[in-house]
Amino acid sequence: MRSSSSSKSSQNVVVLGATGSIGCSTLDVIRASKGAFTPFALTAHGRLDDLLKAAIKYQPKYIVASDDAAAQAFDWSQLPPETTLLTGTAGLQEVAAHSEADIIVSAIVGRAGLEGTFAAIAAGKRVALANKETLVVAGHLATKLAQESGAEILPVDSEHSAIFQALMAGSETDVRKVILTASGGPFRKFTQQQLLKVTADEALDHPTWKMGPKITVDSATMMNKALELIEAKWLFNLKVDQIDVVVHPQSIIHSIVEFVDGSMVAQMSPPDMRMPIQLAMTYPERTECPARKLDLTTAFSLEFEPPDYERFPALKLGKEVAERGGTCGAVLNAANEVAVQQFLEGKIRFVDIYRVCRHLLDEHPFESNPELTRLLELDAWAREESIKWITCCLRQAKDQACSNT
Repeated sequence: MRSSSSSKSSQNVVVLGATGSIGCSTLDVIRASKGAFTPFALTAHGRLDDLLKAAIKYQPKYIVASDDAAAQAFDWSQLPPETTLLTGTAGLQEVAAHSEADIIVSAIVGRAGLEGTFAAIAAGKRVALANKETLVVAGHLATKLAQESGAEILPVDSEHSAIFQALMAGSETDVRKVILTASGGPFRKFTQQQLLKVTADEALDHPTWKMGPKITVDSATMMNKALELIEAKWLFNLKVDQIDVVVHPQSIIHSIVEFVDGSMVAQMSPPDMRMPIQLAMTYPERTECPARKLDLTTAFSLEFEPPDYERFPALKLGKEVAERGGTCGAVLNAANEVAVQQFLEGKIRFVDIYRVCRHLLDEHPFESNPELTRLLELDAWAREESIKWITCCLRQAKDQACSNT
């Protein structure tokens, strides 16, 4: 998507999920842009104190508190008079499709980001996409809608931004495969027995990236790479056998494109999300970025190793779901969101996250070409069924323990 940048002196930016890690990095980019970008609207769900502080600091035209009940109970007396408060999903959709908005940074984590992102795509906006779930759940619908509306979907995930940049070295027909790099998370050398005893605190201690809890756990299970594989299929119009994963612990090379002549083009930078965020906002131009720079005068090594599909079976699920398509992405994403939360609450083991996802994929009523309403129905179904299955398994484990005493 090689468009020209707008002639406006300042671009109005809507940050969906402004209080999360991507949202805060986006605000860093805006602050460093010397007026090239203006925070037009900021949204949050639960961190309303942080949202109010951001409103006071940046004085956007709108803020959105997407949790209606929390918004009603919150004290907004310090909200700047220049800023209008909107609430709920309708508020997200309103700012995402607003006629004055130029760039929508989709940084809400999980399925909750779907409506706002779809509203932005339908309105023909430039969407800087960090919410991979939009394409995991409804890639066939989102990409079709973008073609119809003229929207641009530019990747913010460091891996997909790297692919986007590397693809510029050749044409679409020149591409043999893309290779997503994975840090491997904190458990890449753990045995199966060690994985049985992993705690939430251990899973949240990522060796190279600083992210929110859900994405950090996804990195530990490598579910994030499974979701990124599905996302890459839709972003770059790839076949599943054109997408590989390699473990690269240093997180310096963010992804690689291999061309038909055997040449490989990689993108390198420190693990800092401000660079891919800024590129998605300024493309096709590049400007000075507040992100850290690589120091090639200091010695360092880059390692690569194949992923262990037995230790991290979530990768198999990613390839399976990308291949089958249809309703599989919605079910996988919903089951994973529930399972991660249950793990963080200490109700299931780390290895059970995969088991929940596997069970729901096997049991769900598959459809090959669902509409968005059906995908949202299956999202709700998968969440409910995940809790039921987890509760049943916990009850059986408790009964077994009682019978052994």
